[in-house]
Amino acid sequence: MTRALRRTMLRLALALTPALLSGAASAQNAYPDHKIRMIVPFAAGGPTDVIGRLVAERLSETLGQQVYVENLPGAGGNLGVETAKRAAPDGYTIVAVSTGFIINPSMYAKIGYDPIKDFAPISLVAASPNVITVHPSVPAKNLKELIDLVKAKPDAFSYAQPSTGSTPHLAAEQMKQMFGLDKLTMVPFNGAPLAVNSALGNHTPIAFTALPPAIGAIKDGSLKGIALLAKRRVAALPDLSTNIEQGVPGLESDTLTGIVAPAGTPPAIVEQWHAAIVKMAADPAVRQKLDALGFVPVANSPAEFEERIKSEAARWDKVVKAAGIHMD
Repeated sequence: MTRALRRTMLRLALALTPALLSGAASAQNAYPDHKIRMIVPFAAGGPTDVIGRLVAERLSETLGQQVYVENLPGAGGNLGVETAKRAAPDGYTIVAVSTGFIINPSMYAKIGYDPIKDFAPISLVAASPNVITVHPSVPAKNLKELIDLVKAKPDAFSYAQPSTGSTPHLAAEQMKQMFGLDKLTMVPFNGAPLAVNSALGNHTPIAFTALPPAIGAIKDGSLKGIALLAKRRVAALPDLSTNIEQGVPGLESDTLTGIVAPAGTPPAIVEQWHAAIVKMAADPAVRQKLDALGFVPVANSPAEFEERIKSEAARWDKVVKAAGIHMD
C-alpha cells in the first residue's frame, strides 16, 4: 500500500467516524423500538403481579412501547427469575421480583441465579409491611399480650403463613426465636388469601401475612389487627399501631416488589426505566392506588436498591439458618 493511499484511507476513516458514532448513538436513543417483556415469576393476582402490571401499564405510556406481563410461576419464583437471567441484556426483558428473589438463595440447596451478580437492579417500586392478625376469639389486644398468651399456653396456638420463606413466614420465625416461642406451630399455605381464610375460620388463630390480603378482614372486624410490622403506620389502616409503637422493636419486615434486568443491560436503559418509575410513583393517582392496596411507594435508585438487596439477604439468611429452613 502506497503512502498516498494510506493517507487517503485515513482521511476517509476520520471523515466517517462522526457519522458512525452518530448512528450508534441514534440506535441507542431509539430504545425501545418494540415490545418489552416483563416476567412476573408468580401466578396472576398476587402482590408482585399487581405491582408488576401497574408498572407495565404506566411504563407502556411513558416509553411509547407496550410492556406486556408474562407470568412464569414455579419453584418459589426461581423458574421465572432463572428464565430472566438467561435473556439478552438488551432492555427487552425485565423482571418484577419480590423478597423471595433475595431470600431464596439462602433456602434452596440448588439455585440458578445470584441476585447481585446476575441482575442489574432498577428500582424498588413499593413495599408492603407485614401484619399480624388473630381470630376475634383470641383474647390478646396487642403484640405483648399475644406473646404472653402463647408463652402461657405453648401448645394451644398455631399460625398461618402464605409461603415458606416469605417475609411473613420469616418474621414469625424471628419472633419465635426472639421470645422463645418454640412450640408455636407453623402452618404453611399456598398464598396469602388461604392463610387469611385459615385465621378467619379459626383453624389457625394467628396469621402472619403481607398487609394487602388482610386489609379487608381487619377493616370489617372479622380479624383483629394485632400489629403492623413497620416503622410507621400506613394510610390504609391509620388506627393499627406498629410493633415499635407497642414496644417490641426488631420485627419490622416488608414484602418488597422491585424491578431488575439481566446483568449487562446498558446503564442508559436502566436509568431510563428508573426515571420512568420515579415519575410513575410521584403520580397522586398511583400513590392513592398503592395506599389503598397497603403498599408504600419507594422508587429508590439502582444503587439504593442494590444495598437493600444486600441488607435484606444478610438479615434473613440468619433467620433461615437459625430456623433450619431448607427447600429442595
